[in-house]
Amino acid sequence: MLLTLPELIQQAAGKVRRIDAGTAHAEALEGESWFIDVREPPEVAADPIPGSVNFPRGVLEMKMLENCKNPDMPIFIHCATSARATLAAEQLQRLGYTRVSAISCSLDVIRVARCAPV
Repeated sequence: MLLTLPELIQQAAGKVRRIDAGTAHAEALEGESWFIDVREPPEVAADPIPGSVNFPRGVLEMKMLENCKNPDMPIFIHCATSARATLAAEQLQRLGYTRVSAISCSLDVIRVARCAPV
């Protein structure tokens, strides 16, 4: 039986930590962390999020393994709707990253949280 995309995302959501942008921002203030934007480059160019690194979902695993050697680094993943972020977070956990969170709110909320004064 084939799963629908909403069913696949729902399954992944049960396996990953999903948090709002305010929580991600507060946790990021505790030390070094990565904010990964898994949208495609044209999407990011049209609507960038300050302080995020763009690793599109299609190359996420390769980019993370090349650039983040610490499996315990806090990683916060976001996209436009949280769907790709949820699937990406599940995949990073499968690679062995232990502190992965998918941000489950809109880009506008992420942008406000990322730009909040420290």
